[in-house]
Amino acid sequence: MSKSPYAIAATAPGGPSVLQRVAFEPAAPGAGEVQVEHRAIGVNFIDCYFRSGLYPWPNPAQLIPGSEAAGVVSAVGPGVAGIKAGDRVAYTLPNNAYATHRNIAAQHVVSIPDGISDEIAAAVMLKGLTVRYLLKDSFALQPGQQVLFHAAAGGVGLIAGQWIKAIGAEAIGTAGGPEKCALAHANGYTHMIDYRAHDFVEEARKLSPAGFDVVYDSVGKDTVVKSLKCLKLHGTLVNFGQSSGPVTDFKISDLAAGSFHLTRPVLFHFTSNRAWLEQAAAELFGMIGDGHIKIQTHTAPLADAARVHAELEGRKTTGSMVLIP
Repeated sequence: MSKSPYAIAATAPGGPSVLQRVAFEPAAPGAGEVQVEHRAIGVNFIDCYFRSGLYPWPNPAQLIPGSEAAGVVSAVGPGVAGIKAGDRVAYTLPNNAYATHRNIAAQHVVSIPDGISDEIAAAVMLKGLTVRYLLKDSFALQPGQQVLFHAAAGGVGLIAGQWIKAIGAEAIGTAGGPEKCALAHANGYTHMIDYRAHDFVEEARKLSPAGFDVVYDSVGKDTVVKSLKCLKLHGTLVNFGQSSGPVTDFKISDLAAGSFHLTRPVLFHFTSNRAWLEQAAAELFGMIGDGHIKIQTHTAPLADAARVHAELEGRKTTGSMVLIP
């Protein structure tokens, strides 16, 4: 192996400081598995949700966060066809990616096309495939429709702005501060609302007096109820995260204000379908390869994962954070 294997793990839920470097020796891949030597690992809010205990740990004794990565196949287990050692692959799957090496079922990995770097692939498997299901599956976005997208300067938001523009719909975003608003505006958003300086509901209604066709909300507690006030009649609210905390003040009867639709999708319910995963990944990589979507990444050493978590939760990051083993 090219490097001494290690992972970033926690033994109890808590703040970023619970993440510690631990050495381990990877086992040989089992039947149907491949061993991936990671070259780049994506960082997402879901990693913080698990680390903090907001989401239950699969193994109560230890958590290795991380839900997307890219690398090279270093070994292939029995019964695996179509993948060989040396192949460049990427995947998204809950937890266990903050490590130099990982054994993973072959059905979860996809090939990385030539021209797509490991860093880019690791940055877009979770975020890019999230955008794909948001715009194509949770709501079938059509040209000419109006979108309100919260956290527009984040990793998902920047990809979404470009993809929405490519579809021919109009994207209006929210972000905190002029720098983040300028960044999102440069990535496909027609207008930006600085929620720190303005009430986003009031500004959104000025930009779309009849209301939006769809609002994409990953913020949760601070925004969901207000997001409903931005919708047109029969509009759709897609809630796909809770960076500000879980929503506790929502009632089903709130949807009656405009015969609204509400959905709470989860990426891994889509990626568990191999046919969907292959098609969606090919479409995503195609959009990047064709130049329709450009990815802004910021890298840090895997060993600095705790610092990166603190910056992410402090909303000090933009674009896609990537850890390099």
